[in-house]
Amino acid sequence: MRHFGHLAPVVRNGLFHQEPAEFGADSPARTLAVALGATLYSPATRPELARDILKQADRGVVSMVLCLEDSIGDDEVAGAEENLVRQFAELAAGATDPADPGAPGRPGDGRVPLLFIRVREPEQITGLARRLGPAGRRLLSGFVLPKFTEERGVPFLEALTEAENACGRRLFAMPVLESPELLHLETRTETLTGIARTVEKYRDRVLALRLGVTDFCSAYGLRRAPDMTAYDVQLVASVIADVVNVLGRADGSGFTVTGPVWEYFRVPERMFKPQLRRSPFAGPAEALRTALIQHDMDGLLREIQLDRANGLQGKTCIHPSHVAPVHALSVVSHEEFSDAQDILRPERDGGGVLRSAYTNKMNEVKPHRAWAERTLLRAEVFGVAREDVSFVELLAAGVQTV
Repeated sequence: MRHFGHLAPVVRNGLFHQEPAEFGADSPARTLAVALGATLYSPATRPELARDILKQADRGVVSMVLCLEDSIGDDEVAGAEENLVRQFAELAAGATDPADPGAPGRPGDGRVPLLFIRVREPEQITGLARRLGPAGRRLLSGFVLPKFTEERGVPFLEALTEAENACGRRLFAMPVLESPELLHLETRTETLTGIARTVEKYRDRVLALRLGVTDFCSAYGLRRAPDMTAYDVQLVASVIADVVNVLGRADGSGFTVTGPVWEYFRVPERMFKPQLRRSPFAGPAEALRTALIQHDMDGLLREIQLDRANGLQGKTCIHPSHVAPVHALSVVSHEEFSDAQDILRPERDGGGVLRSAYTNKMNEVKPHRAWAERTLLRAEVFGVAREDVSFVELLAAGVQTV
């Protein structure tokens, strides 16, 4: 699979200076962590989940979480587990459309996204790995671990190790950092230190760390409006900063930390003016700008930019309409690519300062090296836009396929 692979080759050629590279479930963890992109969550109770998965893959989704936790009721768990077993078998058999057995979408053709299951308890990991059988060994990439702390997380990771050994397939963990101990100031440092110890011990199995901002807000009875970002809620912003500080370092000790969920909902009246400037959307793209504002998506675009500025990659998504904006803003611009290449040229290993090829900034080789390395990794999986292509064209191409 690859990002923007759902677009026609002629469309991709017009958008990219360097097209996104292919990757798969067996790619290096460092690549997969960045390639997750917009990870779409879906309740595991959906009766046509297999069909939904393939439909979202057709729209550019490359990673999904099938949720057995907060998105379903306590009395629905058993039925949701049974549904997962049926749906995985259906996916593995390629029988997503009984009326059209030859329909595309069979596993192995690049159309099945990376699939993760969000569990409630450690026992579900070993139980589901066994019950999913060959379909799980073929299609499952790992598990999402809720409310992760050192004390609660170790049993989950031990169960993951047991399941991995039993099924003979690499399985990844994606812990969700959302516990009250992490939010509360008096316990935050101790909790973060414990989490760091735990994920370091199981580093080979931890693909990425996810942020549970909804739970953070819940602890104080808060909910951000669609014209505000997570970074406007200071309690949340402080936790994100501390998580990145401890767990997202660029010195080799850090992990990929993903952006928080965007809670999209319409409001009858906007209190603040739209945040999308008109100039990038001049001409035919004006209609796209209007549609984004009407659907309260301008706040999402700003939050994605702030995620990147604060050291986060990708994003948790609960609605398919969020995927295209996340991926469009993940593509490396031609200017970023040029700067990163200049900084990493072998002849500049000794350091120094140089003017960017765009003649608008200073590139200082040693301080900017880690940024450049991360940028080229993102360029590998999301591609590099042509010099005259902005995120607007990339977003428009993605939106038209939805």
